[in-house]
Amino acid sequence: MSARKPLPHDAAALHVTGTARYIDDIPTPANTLHLAFGTSAIAAGTITAINLDAVRKAAGVIAVFTARDLPFANDVSPSAHDEPLLATGTVHYLGQPIFLVVATSHLLARKAARLGDITISADTPILTIEDALAANSRFEDGPRIWTKGDVDAALASANHRLQGAIDMGGQEHFYLEGQAALALPQEGGDMLVQSSTQHPTEIQHKVAEAIGLPMHAVRVEVRRMGGGFGGKESQGNALAVGCAIAALATGRPCKMRYDRDDDMMITGKRHDFRIDYDIGFDDDGKLSGVDFTQLTRAGWALDLTIPVADRAMLHADNAYLLEHTRITSHRLKTNTQSATAYRGFGGPQGVLGIERVMDHIAAHLNLDPVAVRRANYYAHMDRASDVNTTPYGMKVTDFILQDMTETLLKTADYTARRAAIDAWNSSNPILKKGLGFAPVKFGISFTLTHLNQAGALVHVYQDGSIHLNHGGTEMGQGLFQKVAQVAAARFGVSMDTIKITATDTAKVPNTSATAASSGTDLNGMAVQNACDIIIARIAQIVAQTHGGTPENVTFQNNEVTTGKTTLTFAQAAMLAYTNRVSLSATGFYKTPDLAWDRIAGQGQPFFYFAQGAALTEVVIDTLTGENRILRCDILHDAGTSLNPALDIGQIEGGYVQGAGWLTTEELIWDDKGDLKTHAPSTYKIPACSDRPAIFNVALWDAPNPANTVYRSKAVGEPPFMHGISALLALSDAVASCGKTYPALDAPATPERILAAVKRVRA
Repeated sequence: MSARKPLPHDAAALHVTGTARYIDDIPTPANTLHLAFGTSAIAAGTITAINLDAVRKAAGVIAVFTARDLPFANDVSPSAHDEPLLATGTVHYLGQPIFLVVATSHLLARKAARLGDITISADTPILTIEDALAANSRFEDGPRIWTKGDVDAALASANHRLQGAIDMGGQEHFYLEGQAALALPQEGGDMLVQSSTQHPTEIQHKVAEAIGLPMHAVRVEVRRMGGGFGGKESQGNALAVGCAIAALATGRPCKMRYDRDDDMMITGKRHDFRIDYDIGFDDDGKLSGVDFTQLTRAGWALDLTIPVADRAMLHADNAYLLEHTRITSHRLKTNTQSATAYRGFGGPQGVLGIERVMDHIAAHLNLDPVAVRRANYYAHMDRASDVNTTPYGMKVTDFILQDMTETLLKTADYTARRAAIDAWNSSNPILKKGLGFAPVKFGISFTLTHLNQAGALVHVYQDGSIHLNHGGTEMGQGLFQKVAQVAAARFGVSMDTIKITATDTAKVPNTSATAASSGTDLNGMAVQNACDIIIARIAQIVAQTHGGTPENVTFQNNEVTTGKTTLTFAQAAMLAYTNRVSLSATGFYKTPDLAWDRIAGQGQPFFYFAQGAALTEVVIDTLTGENRILRCDILHDAGTSLNPALDIGQIEGGYVQGAGWLTTEELIWDDKGDLKTHAPSTYKIPACSDRPAIFNVALWDAPNPANTVYRSKAVGEPPFMHGISALLALSDAVASCGKTYPALDAPATPERILAAVKRVRA
């Protein structure tokens, strides 16, 4: 069976040979025009004058647009219609597009965009969480508050009580393929858009709105992206809309791609957070009360901040039963880039908050951090009761981290390594080692319930070949291969029978973004349903022709068998065709059993939980703060894995990206709102040399209790949180230098580590 086999990525050979086609590789007509934005050099203020004469006179310039020149909706927001394509009089961040240049080449467009003479009456920008709190600059009418139990009483009666806070920075997506779009005008005013996007339907919707046509007049196609990580869920809207408007005005194909500098200055990043906590606990470290305050810097526009901040609240418990909990969330508006979706979508920030709490408790009581976590775990699924309830009222019925923790600690030789590291630290004054353990329980589903749906289109041709299309997008994660494996398994055919095709809004409408770790869950089930419809039709005609009943017709090994008669799959397809049986079907799937009230903070927002645990060993130089990840052991729950090779790759990549967020990746704005880390020269993502020298990743082999496709579990976002173990390990290494808790913020750069070492030694 093809499902559950460790097959390579469908485009692996194309990737390594450089022949995989991305937006910038698509051959364009000779008359294609190229676009670039002219942007604000001020973070906050009012535009008092715009002089674009030099821009219009520049070499190669065909057209220049300001907000006044746009034909229809000047809006690229995915949510609140508060994000104009071009500034309308007020600028909200340094880098905001003010005008759009259309020229005969990419270089000429960029050069011309620098010639704009924009006069802005500057205001004092609101840049930090503290600035926003002081100015009461926020989205929504106030903080969102969810409560379970009697928090104040639990805190007052606790044996021990601690307060603390953790700051965690944002994160640049740094996808290898930057944002890009190509608009090709069609007859009758229609528009074909090629876009590097995770959400083709959103692009279709925004382009149709911008050019004043219904959605059926706009077709969006996406074969692949060179990475997305959430950064192409909403941020591609501006490029696609800009290209479509210019194509409509000029009648010529229009293309736009951001250079890396432009990409980092214009687009949103992961939300940075500060989480304050007030906790009560007993002598064993078991929590009795938790009061969290989550403060998130949203940037200038709402974008996806509400669901991101909600998901941070939803993961404030992570793996732990919190009987008395209050979670207060502030969504703060600032004059910085509009923070957006990023792998985990707020979940990592929420998880990091409670993991800091566990670490702080262990240090305060001088207990093993793993023991403290075990003391607070939800009850095992075999012993789950009504008590196993999240702060938002959802029953946890599939908790398995006790078993996973025990297995990981044994395979990683935790006890011996803990003793060896303690011995090392006692005899080495300069180099200190640390060990960090972190579990993860991550909810799988979109929290906006209606997004939990997917469609698919499957064709079987008369020669037995199969054409597959669905609403998910491929960004390197292997979604297309997994879904093709599902189709091959249903039909009982080899993988070379399946043709994987580009995501296309003309084939599958009204798709959701490939996000929330739901790509395979949703699209795999939609494809399975479409395949099963065709299988039933073929079985009916085979049984009718050769005897037997449709229920007893089997599809396996490229053959269709009924009784003693065996046909090749191609013969069965031809039989159906010659008997006028439809060999095409649409499939649809919606996630069951979801009910969520985000205002009340109550309900069942998730279909199931993906789980895992990681153990990381690090070493720091106490003289410089420099550090290395020496070893990482991960045990991750992928359910019945559809493709172990792809899943392990996702886990490895997720860990490295998560560790990067918490160690090397630092976003720095100056006091004028200018992002100073806007290029590879100043923003440090992990390199190959930063990965652990010893990197052990294993899959927990147990089927998903929830009825997912072949009982698999999502593996997109959950592994990202394994990187939290790296920060905890660094904190452990710093703690060995003194007797006070390090309270290490993220990212834990060498500078922060050195400062923490000095702090604990003081």
